[in-house]
Amino acid sequence: MTTGLIPATILTGFLGSGKTTLLKRVLGEAHGHKIAVIENEFGEENIDNDILVADTQEQIVQMSNGCVCCTIREDLRTTLSDLAARRRKGELDFERVVIETTGLADPGPVAQTFFMDDEIAESYLLDSILTLVDAKHAEQQLDTRQEARRQVGFADQIFISKTDLVAPEQVDALVHRLKHMNPRAPMRKVHFGEVPISEVFDLRGFNLNAKLDVDPEFLTGDGHGHAHDHDHEHGEHCDHPHHHHHDDDVKSFVFRADKPFHAAKLEDFLGAIVQVYGPKMLRYKGVLHMKGSDRKVIFQGVHQLMGSDLGPKWAPGEKKESKMVFIGIDLPRDILQQGLEQCLV
Repeated sequence: MTTGLIPATILTGFLGSGKTTLLKRVLGEAHGHKIAVIENEFGEENIDNDILVADTQEQIVQMSNGCVCCTIREDLRTTLSDLAARRRKGELDFERVVIETTGLADPGPVAQTFFMDDEIAESYLLDSILTLVDAKHAEQQLDTRQEARRQVGFADQIFISKTDLVAPEQVDALVHRLKHMNPRAPMRKVHFGEVPISEVFDLRGFNLNAKLDVDPEFLTGDGHGHAHDHDHEHGEHCDHPHHHHHDDDVKSFVFRADKPFHAAKLEDFLGAIVQVYGPKMLRYKGVLHMKGSDRKVIFQGVHQLMGSDLGPKWAPGEKKESKMVFIGIDLPRDILQQGLEQCLV
């Protein structure tokens, strides 16, 4: 029996984006990982038809390659604690969990389960949220469905599928749009779910570590927009970072400062912001330079849940600065900007 927490990955993405293809690969391939897949997808794309002949009583099926597949009967919490208990008793053997959310789901509450519930937090570690985006239908889905935009905002990693079905400039425009919504998630084009398993797991998107990947291109210029040095499909809309073609409600806001933060002021301000805007705040993360501390402070959150941790010491000669990114729905940029500035020493 291995000790330590079971890493969990949340797989989200709009209907038809290729989640099932990716999962079938995970479940069917001889990759040497023992994975428990929890399905929460009720639709014609259900995995069962193809590779599972499930005994309806049990709803947990062992695959030939050591993976386990299980359909959520009650709620996620019960399913997770049941799986962990059976693993402790030696009835099931798995090393990690992948949760597939339904195409219309908000991954927020799923992510919160791992932080709010002590029993779950003692068994599992939420590793990351992966979002699949279908290049062919993304434009329309992002235009019409807030759930699709939220899924992009939540992501730690974005996989863009079906890029072979659309023109390269359409893919570029999509990538550009996604970066405005979520500058902290790396993006990768994938073909029919052929993603190396190493790029799906152990991404540590929720670990409070000092790695804050904000796309460097995103931070050039005025600090909150792209440097527009290349021609765009929708040229006339792109004369200014904020007037680009799609004014999505899911936006990111990046804050940087050289002056240190005053700890008590910052805590009060962030606490107040989360109280008011929590439901609209999808993900936020930062590496902070605090007055009186020789160590970085790392903070992050999902909706109303916020946590912070002491990071490594600032290296000799390293520029001490704070860098924060907030991703949310119609977040009040000026309130955040002014409020954070007032917390600086």
